[in-house]
Amino acid sequence: MHDLTFVRNNLTQVKERLAARGFTLDVPAFEKLDKERRQRVTESEQIKAERNKETAEIGRLRKSGEDTTARQQRVRALGERITELDQQVSKLDSQFRDFLANIPNLPDPSVPVGKDERENVEVRRWGTPREFGFEPKAHWDLGPELRILDLERAAKVTGARFAVYWGLGAKLERALANFMLDLHTKEHGYQEVLPPFLVNSASLYGTGQLPKFEADQFKCQGHDLWLAPTAEVPVTNLFRDETLDGDTLPISLCAYTPCFRSEAGSYGRDVRGIIRQHQFQKVEMVKFTRPDQSADEHDKLTHHAEDVLERLGLPYRTVVLCTGDTGFSSAKTYDIEAWLPGQNAYKEISSCSNFDTFQARRAQIRYKGGKSKADFVHTINGSGLAVGRTWVAIIENYQQADGSVLVPEVLRPYLNAERIDASGGRLL
Repeated sequence: MHDLTFVRNNLTQVKERLAARGFTLDVPAFEKLDKERRQRVTESEQIKAERNKETAEIGRLRKSGEDTTARQQRVRALGERITELDQQVSKLDSQFRDFLANIPNLPDPSVPVGKDERENVEVRRWGTPREFGFEPKAHWDLGPELRILDLERAAKVTGARFAVYWGLGAKLERALANFMLDLHTKEHGYQEVLPPFLVNSASLYGTGQLPKFEADQFKCQGHDLWLAPTAEVPVTNLFRDETLDGDTLPISLCAYTPCFRSEAGSYGRDVRGIIRQHQFQKVEMVKFTRPDQSADEHDKLTHHAEDVLERLGLPYRTVVLCTGDTGFSSAKTYDIEAWLPGQNAYKEISSCSNFDTFQARRAQIRYKGGKSKADFVHTINGSGLAVGRTWVAIIENYQQADGSVLVPEVLRPYLNAERIDASGGRLL
């Protein structure tokens, strides 16, 4: 959500910055709404002042015994007009909120200008993709062969884009989540939280999923409850409508949750395997910071996500998204992409975003320090990491010529195994 005064006073600049991300601001509609609202507010304030003056005069005339019937009728008429104007202002305020709620965040000045993902800018790489002495397989072949991944039975139970993990496949998923949580809480300074997996409409609105992305959500029929698309939603909204103590910032939280997305806008993309699922597990990192902290904390959070991949020995690259590829609520985003040899490509495994005050305005999350007035926090979040995609990266990068998969050393204590082969999967 944008600050109305800022947009009003910087309309040309806002229009240009939004155009850089491919969004056309309807300036005439904004100016029309703004003009109508201000006219009604001004008229209401003038009539209220007139009514107050008349009321005072009625009191004076009554004391002197004069008839005030006509003046009282006028005051009642003024009151009726004030009520009418206030209702109009309330309606215009609602229209203004809807208008502003559908305007994306302004890109940070440091974000490269570009139309789409082809113009994202690589900022660094880590690790060298492994050279195989055989043709590496994709996880959608290797997983079923090892009897640890079952897409057919998942489709029978639920439908397409769901997965069943068996044996060490299921244990690997759980091990990854525990490893990530342990790393973030013990070494990176995050506090673990386990939030609800169902969220209300106000929570989705607060983080920017509603109203624009309603089609991407799963709603519970007959209830104001939705399946959380990411832990970002419940964790960010833990502090909705609150004012935080500025001395406690930054606050760093991490959470493991299942995530549910309809993927309404991704038809035909990543249809094989488990890269793009309706349900997947993720460890999310969320930060609440003062404005002067947010750029540094955004970089720290991104490095924390990268650290997971480095400890797992998985090659990756990090790119900063251009204006045209940056998400609706984000001011600046780094995507971390893991190397998948079975697909001969880097694939996104984490998105780390700084939202500036955009989410905090929608969710009304403020901070106050010392004698200064309360102001909006900056919110930052990122996957630390997407568990299923990390599962894929391990299966593909650590596959062996005999069809087995080595377990990365840091995960062996969690799995109590050094290798995954067909004996560790489905028994039947």
